[in-house]
Amino acid sequence: MSINLANLSILKKHLEKYPHANLVAVTKNRTIEDIEQLLKMNISRFGENRVQEAESKFTKINSFYELHLIGPLQTNKVKQALYLFDVIQSIDRKKLVDTICRIKKIDLKIKTRSFFLQVNIGDEAQKSGISIDELPSLYSYCTHKGLNIDGLMCIPPNQKDPTFFFEKMQMLKKKINSELKLSMGMSQDYEIALKKGADFVRVGSLIFNEN
Repeated sequence: MSINLANLSILKKHLEKYPHANLVAVTKNRTIEDIEQLLKMNISRFGENRVQEAESKFTKINSFYELHLIGPLQTNKVKQALYLFDVIQSIDRKKLVDTICRIKKIDLKIKTRSFFLQVNIGDEAQKSGISIDELPSLYSYCTHKGLNIDGLMCIPPNQKDPTFFFEKMQMLKKKINSELKLSMGMSQDYEIALKKGADFVRVGSLIFNEN
């Protein structure tokens, strides 16, 4: 079995302490069989980094699931993504917002109903996301365009204590809209993220046994 049952049990116990929090099981590079195993364990919320990989797997699954895009989105993949994902967590520029809004106006059959802004919380050149300084402007632009933003997402810098960055996300949320959800925390730091108010934790490697 590919699923690490011991780690998954620990993860579930942590989540039980935070009733508002949700697990997004990251299935990047995992098989359809892995996903189906999780579905049998009543895990139905999944995260994928790439549109094409997600399409190759999830269009073949008939069970109920909620699919999140947690990786960068190119404008030429927007229509494909809107048909496939329930949630897109990686909105980070006006051009992307414009493309989404244009497609939404002419096609009412799209699947995506929830959008998050990705914040480059550590101001890292190699990472996607809107800068902290530009975040209020992008949020206002989305509101003006009629794109409802439900949350903020971040990936803190590696090799640094994530506590500071998760607290900063809380501050940004309160400044912009206290009703926003927070997607933050992965396999190595999800416990800290939960303590700092994460509504979604994106956990992958911790759930699976290495082949």
